[in-house]
Amino acid sequence: MTDYTWLLVALPLAGAAILLFGGRRTDAWGHWLGCLAALSAFGVGATLLADLLSRAAEDRTIHQTVFSWIPVGGLQVDFGLQIDQLSMCFVLLISGVGSLIHIYSVAYMAEDEDRRRFFGYLNLFLASMLLLVIADNYVLLYVGWEGVGLASYLLIGFWYHKPSAATAAKKAFVMNRVGDAGLALAMFLMFATFGTVSYSGVFAGVPAASEAVLNVTGLLLLLGACAKSAQVPLQAWLGDAMEGPTPVSALIHAATMVTAGVYLIVRSNPLFNLAPGAQLAVVIVGAVTLMLGAFIGCAKDDIKRALAASTMSQIGYMVLAAGLGPAGYAFAIMHLLTHGFFKAGLFLGSGAVIHAMHEEQDMRRYGGLRAALPITFVTFGLGYLAIIGVPPFAGFFSKDAIIEAALGAGGVRGYVLGGTALLGAGITAFYMTRVMLMTFFGKKRWAPESHPHEAPALMTWPMILLAVGSVFSGGLFAIGGTLAHWLEPVVGAHEESAHAVPAWISTTLALSVVVIGVAVAYRMYGGKAEIPRVAPVRVSPLTTAARADAYGDAFNEEVFMRPGAQLTKALVTIDDAGVDGSVNSLAALISRTSNGLRQLQTGFARNYALSMLVGAVVVAAVLLAVNLW
Repeated sequence: MTDYTWLLVALPLAGAAILLFGGRRTDAWGHWLGCLAALSAFGVGATLLADLLSRAAEDRTIHQTVFSWIPVGGLQVDFGLQIDQLSMCFVLLISGVGSLIHIYSVAYMAEDEDRRRFFGYLNLFLASMLLLVIADNYVLLYVGWEGVGLASYLLIGFWYHKPSAATAAKKAFVMNRVGDAGLALAMFLMFATFGTVSYSGVFAGVPAASEAVLNVTGLLLLLGACAKSAQVPLQAWLGDAMEGPTPVSALIHAATMVTAGVYLIVRSNPLFNLAPGAQLAVVIVGAVTLMLGAFIGCAKDDIKRALAASTMSQIGYMVLAAGLGPAGYAFAIMHLLTHGFFKAGLFLGSGAVIHAMHEEQDMRRYGGLRAALPITFVTFGLGYLAIIGVPPFAGFFSKDAIIEAALGAGGVRGYVLGGTALLGAGITAFYMTRVMLMTFFGKKRWAPESHPHEAPALMTWPMILLAVGSVFSGGLFAIGGTLAHWLEPVVGAHEESAHAVPAWISTTLALSVVVIGVAVAYRMYGGKAEIPRVAPVRVSPLTTAARADAYGDAFNEEVFMRPGAQLTKALVTIDDAGVDGSVNSLAALISRTSNGLRQLQTGFARNYALSMLVGAVVVAAVLLAVNLW
């Protein structure tokens, strides 16, 4: 199978082509073709994994050059694919969780007349993300990067007849273009510095490059990662992206788009290891975002937007871990993988709730749904326990490992990062408990005509499988350092900090803040607490800020949009008055001159004869004057 690595991309890409260009003839079976394409990619990935496991640890990198792509002078870029320990983690996550989301979507989108187009976009999303993670150079990664951006635009705005969906899609697309510019500039700088954009060439040349160049390159890569992974300052698109169908939210948040930025940073680890300025920026961005996302999640009444805020926060944990270097790379990927299970399960569970409540997404109009939706309640509950970090669920192993690494950073940095990670864990426990209590517990607050019922089997079975992963994946990856040893050839050996705190201390602190978060949420939303069906208007300034996504849109409008509009207006004025004005003035001068000279051309012979006579007299007079002088 090592000669057929390209099938990972080709299978879902072929599915997308057939579904998008096959017309209405594929409506009856197109959704099954989409599922088959995703499952086939997972089968190829599993086969490649078996091949890697049969090899020695130092020989677990598969290269395949499909064709020579850009042979232009000094720029030689192949359409080359690379399977190694890091890319294999992503291949299995993308194709595995992606396949479950495809199957779930068969039932979820059953009544949508454009279901075939929807599955075509899903296949395109998988193909683009798979290309991104198995490319062996930055240019080919960029192709997948742009494909992911296109697919997200199409899926977020799938119900484009809704102005809110169309606007959200454009917002995501534009904000991601900012990050794409950063990644493109990083590639230009790589080629100027190293003469290549291949991973092997760039990483081999990193030790000889100046620290300034490496820091600038790392910061540009971070800018690209911030856009794709919804990190500060390019996070504002993520909440609005919930306008798409719920399976889209699950795919974006668990298996594809938002994980791309984490992959980019970890893949570029040789560069970041020698760029302390850029690495510090990665840590700061991760720490700020994990707190910002948790803060926003506390005030969201829309169940999908609350989960979206949690994604922003959890990706912040991963970016923070990646910024810790060899002490955190493996933990960043471990949390990414466990997050793929429990976040996909939570989103699919929210979709089952929305489906049962006739598209109602406001949790204030839920309540007491555990009896009506028992399977959804159990699977969602297991995902909830995983994300807040209750042992022995998946999030306990991965998030607590990040907290331990942050505390072990040493000095003031360790106190700040560790304290931030702990506080984020407590807030996560609060807002996720709030989601559980408002949705599944308490009094029934839904409309009398609502009759919630459990989702069909095609929706519940993917939720059950993801719940199993939410329970067991963390232990599987953590016991004996399984995942850390697996990733070691790519990200280096895991380094224990000299300031590392004992594991029992970090675990005790983490569980303590989780218990506090749960207790506070229960006091406010559990037991006999009365939850109004309409959100109160008079609230604290902090709640107002959280409801407004910490004023991210307002900040972007005042700092970037309005000054940008003024700058554009000024440039238009300069263009109109300066560039166009000078050209138009010259044209006007020529026109007036031509109009004046045209008066001499009367068409009468006597006038021309008189002109010749006058000219002759003038010439004779001039010659006579010269001779007399």
